[in-house]
Amino acid sequence: MAQSRAPSLRIGTRGSPLALVQARAVRARLAAAAGVAEDAIELVVIKTTGDMILDRSLADEGGKGLFTKEIEEALLDRRIDVAVHSTKDMPTVLPKGLVLAACLEREDPRDVFISRKARSLAELPRGGSLGTASLRRQAIALRARRDLRVTPLRGNVETRLRKLDAGEVDAILLALAGLKRLGLADRATVVMSTEEFLPAVGQGAIAIESRKDDSRVTDILARIDHADTSTAVACERAFLAVLDGSCKTPIAGHATVTGDTAQFRGLIARPDGSAAHDISRTGRRKDAATIGADAGRELKHRAGAGFFD
Repeated sequence: MAQSRAPSLRIGTRGSPLALVQARAVRARLAAAAGVAEDAIELVVIKTTGDMILDRSLADEGGKGLFTKEIEEALLDRRIDVAVHSTKDMPTVLPKGLVLAACLEREDPRDVFISRKARSLAELPRGGSLGTASLRRQAIALRARRDLRVTPLRGNVETRLRKLDAGEVDAILLALAGLKRLGLADRATVVMSTEEFLPAVGQGAIAIESRKDDSRVTDILARIDHADTSTAVACERAFLAVLDGSCKTPIAGHATVTGDTAQFRGLIARPDGSAAHDISRTGRRKDAATIGADAGRELKHRAGAGFFD
């Protein structure tokens, strides 16, 4: 009897529809880079703590890392060779021995407003309800509309859209990147500019994590890395690291890289939108991480002690 061939690579991923679309995109590129058929690369679905907590805020349960912890443990235990994440879900500090080895080219990083009752956030009825699980989205929305009622809304993209359709809230905010990857971009009532609604750090980017000592995998990942995206993400994550960002902290940060130039915008806010500080920085591409870190230190200084308490 013929023996089944072991997969050449094993990709760890969450099991949500969006996570699987992202993992399949990585698999297609890895297969081409490694010169193997896509079915030679196994997708290993791993349920994370964040997937299991649906009845309360993730900020109350430890914040960032709840969608990556179990996948990273599988990577460290060598049950998988590669981990695929939405970059914005990754903790600021990675576990020892793991690296963010590559990013695919970033999808559109903007947020979208979706409602059947209004054409924009500004046109929502006074006291209208806005559903979101993101403190960043909550803070930016309340900064513009202090009268809105923010309702915590958990679940995957399709679940949130169903809750909106059922009338549980008047409007929701989602990432355009996820809608586009799921073929649901037409659900957006309006796409908000990054000037109006600054994205989350890493929004729209797919991150690929590997073991630092696994040269076979890191060499393959280097072939599929989109350098401009990885540089922008490094800038944004350096900003987040200085601010010790977590799910309890409304932080936004977005970098773009064009040729030898990196541009960055960052924002910190109180969850109720009552106070916020923003910053812009431009510099050389090779200094992207320094640009992000310097911006974080400047905002930390401006905000003063107790801003994040």
